[in-house]
Amino acid sequence: MRVYSTLDPHSLAAAGCRPTPRLPGVQTSLPVTERPRRPEWMKVRAPSVDSRYFDVRKLIHGQGLHTICEEARCPNISECWGRGTATFQILGDTCTRACRYCYVHSGRPSDPPDPLEPLRLAHAAAQMKLKHVVITSVDRDDVPDRGAGHYAATIRALKRKLPEASVEVLTPDFLGVEEEALRTVLAERPEVFNHNIETVRRLHRRMRGAKASYDGALWLLRRAKELADYPVLTKSGIIVGLGETNDEVVETMRDLREAGVDVVTIGQYLQPSAKHATIDRWVHPDEFRWLREQGQALGFGSVFSGPLVRSSYRADEQRHAAETGRGAIAL
Repeated sequence: MRVYSTLDPHSLAAAGCRPTPRLPGVQTSLPVTERPRRPEWMKVRAPSVDSRYFDVRKLIHGQGLHTICEEARCPNISECWGRGTATFQILGDTCTRACRYCYVHSGRPSDPPDPLEPLRLAHAAAQMKLKHVVITSVDRDDVPDRGAGHYAATIRALKRKLPEASVEVLTPDFLGVEEEALRTVLAERPEVFNHNIETVRRLHRRMRGAKASYDGALWLLRRAKELADYPVLTKSGIIVGLGETNDEVVETMRDLREAGVDVVTIGQYLQPSAKHATIDRWVHPDEFRWLREQGQALGFGSVFSGPLVRSSYRADEQRHAAETGRGAIAL
């Protein structure tokens, strides 16, 4: 892979890059490629035939399970499945929301939550010998408790099957039943509670729709910390490349930190189809490093910031970094 100097305009032009406005605290302009050309740093490897990728895929499909890795077309699927890890998606494959950046199928779910799904998921996690299990879900505004009881049942099943494993939940906003849903989920004592704020305040309604709320996301994260009677880690993620500025990202990190959030992830938006929000810009790795430094300065226990970072990317390492005080991880 060629490396282009951030100070050489001829090299940048050859790479299809343009300079971004100067970042606070950064002395040089940083390159960002014009859309839609994908830069070298966004390229990923295909699955290796000698990796665990195909075993993981066979197991997950055999158990009739969903993963956000497949449903959202995650760019890290080859790496994560090759390492024998995956992020399970519960409550079906149809989301009652339609966020402009998300590839997960949206519509009206045809089936209620599957009561046997928690057991199948726990069996798969045990087969994979996972030490840290990440569970997420679609939004289920059609279910009275918004799926909180299903989260609780899944955590219980995992802790029975894998008592030594830690559990991380990446939840929806539980619109309308937030307090009760939080109590239901936290009663099962997941080690990590994650709810993604996704984008900056200015873009939040445009990208997430009228049902979602920037302040509501902050409230959920803050309240989770208040309700837990044990030292739960709280976590949130930000997507960049949707039209935000770096100053707005730092402001969002500041809001998250004030809500008591311990871990933050920042990654590049990838447009999943022509129907979704367009990529505003490719954020350069130097900018991700700068954002990571800003997050460290704000006091997060762990900051994962990089082009291919997603909320559950190397989630076990994120948790370990926060608990051991390692802070930011070089990506």
